Amino acid sequence: MHIHTISAYETSAEEFFKRLVDWKVDLVVDTRLKNTNQLAGFTKRDDLAYFVEELVHARYVHDKLFAPAPTMMERYIHGNIGWDAYADAYREDMREREAVPQFFDRYGDCESVALVGTATRSRRSHVEVLAEMLEEFQNCLLYTSPSPRDRQKSRMPSSA
Repeated sequence: MHIHTISAYETSAEEFFKRLVDWKVDLVVDTRLKNTNQLAGFTKRDDLAYFVEELVHARYVHDKLFAPAPTMMERYIHGNIGWDAYADAYREDMREREAVPQFFDRYGDCESVALVGTATRSRRSHVEVLAEMLEEFQNCLLYTSPSPRDRQKSRMPSSA
């Protein structure tokens, strides 16, 4: 399985969907807590489900099992905890929920999966941690798209 991470924020629809098509994803897993308000733009849950099916010809799921705990995320967003503490707390939460084995039970038949997260120029996303956990558990191929905070340099392999 190939695991890709992508941010729903600070990107154009063209760039977002082009990546999904280029990656040949057969599943887009939206792991965001809040994806139904107008601030989500073209990645609003129902719109994203439609566009993924129509433009990418893939399946879309919104799976809150992989979303961070609301209080933990708020503390990170507001600067009350740093990235390392947030990532450690998210990792522990995923272990307690037994989320990683459940991911493979639910989506293990997919070849290429995109995890939708919340990275911006000023913050990282929990999907980075989730992707690493999935890779460790199942020896998946992990590809991370450039986040809005590091637009100049892509971390994606050029042959992806």
